[in-house]
Amino acid sequence: MQLLLYSRQGCCLCAGLEEKLLGLGPAPLLQVIDVDGDPTLQARYGLEVPLLAVPMANGEQRLLPRVPPRLMGDALARWLQQQLAGADLA
Repeated sequence: MQLLLYSRQGCCLCAGLEEKLLGLGPAPLLQVIDVDGDPTLQARYGLEVPLLAVPMANGEQRLLPRVPPRLMGDALARWLQQQLAGADLA
């Protein structure tokens, strides 16, 4: 499974979510996108990070609901499974 993590440098919530995702077994393929590196992304997602999205088979992406910050380990893995159920992933 591939996930996109919209993030920014110095964001403790972003770093925490990245660490939790990489700690899952198996860890998802994670692409971290710094929103501050692109003015369009910064304007669109700058106040919303961290945000997770999944690439879809049609070339678009689907934003996931905000990840509850206290989720970790098995609870985070279950949450991801629920969010991705039935999705037409790339």
